[in-house]
Amino acid sequence: MMDELREDAVRMTVYLGERDRWEGKPLHDALVELLRKRGIWGCTVTRGLAGFGKRSVLHTALPLRLSQDLPLKLEAVDARRKVEAVLPEVTRMVKDGLVTLEPVQVVHHVG
Repeated sequence: MMDELREDAVRMTVYLGERDRWEGKPLHDALVELLRKRGIWGCTVTRGLAGFGKRSVLHTALPLRLSQDLPLKLEAVDARRKVEAVLPEVTRMVKDGLVTLEPVQVVHHVG
């Protein structure tokens, strides 16, 4: 399996906001849960300090704006076939955001 992933792995990146929801729960939590259930190798969500999207609305972590909708980035890496299998569900859940796929070369994975 390691040789397969070295040749045909992808990173899916989902750009979204803290306030985005799916069926009443935070979208990033719902996506992490979905990817875990589907057996994706791993997933990480990071919070940005500032950013903007398609509508050019600035989201920032300035002290007076801590309750604003900060940008989030979810990244997951696995074999292309596994990521592409879950992609329709991910894109259905992301109502306002961006989803990208990039080829990556996995050189080490343990656990």
